[in-house]
Amino acid sequence: MIIPALFGLVGTAMLVALGLWQLDRADQKAALIAELETRIFDSPVDLPQQLDPDQHRYLPVEVEGRFLPQHVFVLSAQKAAGPGFHLVQAFETAEGRRILVERGYLPESARAGLSIPSDDTTRLAGNLHWPRDINQHTPDYDAGRNLLFGRDVAEMASLLDTEEVHLVLRAAQPSDPAITPVPVYDVTIPDPHLGYAVQWFLMAVAWVGMTVFFLWRIRTQRD
Repeated sequence: MIIPALFGLVGTAMLVALGLWQLDRADQKAALIAELETRIFDSPVDLPQQLDPDQHRYLPVEVEGRFLPQHVFVLSAQKAAGPGFHLVQAFETAEGRRILVERGYLPESARAGLSIPSDDTTRLAGNLHWPRDINQHTPDYDAGRNLLFGRDVAEMASLLDTEEVHLVLRAAQPSDPAITPVPVYDVTIPDPHLGYAVQWFLMAVAWVGMTVFFLWRIRTQRD
């Protein structure tokens, strides 16, 4: 019975250790989310020259420049307004950099008459973001309707010939009344670690139960 008992103890210890590790990861993720949520509403800064998605996610920035004609629509919906689109447009900063600007939401009925401004100097404030809303089931880009079915910074940058830099607009001077900005208000980072910890602990309980049952069977057969 010694070897099965040791096997049970080692397995239980490993599963408990994995559960504790996930609890520690949950604490780390909670601290990261709290830090990022605080960052969202910090005073805006100039657009950094070198950008890192992990370091600069949700960083509030201000840029000045002009919108370019290149744009793409992203299928979306708003609870109060129904189905519509998010407008993502190329923007050239005063320093000559081309970035993506998610200008906001417009209802489906407003798309046909939308005017795409360019050349006018505009000052923008918003948050840097690198969303990736697509998965293997997301339809491909519809070139006929200039429509994406989810945000993917790399794909949008390729379509609009910009850097892989995505600014979610909070305010613009001048603004466009036809488009409703949808600023970043909270952090959308998956935090499944507590659920994983519960799974590991439940597996540890099951492992203990199976070990006890196995040892009981061995003892019964010997008797």
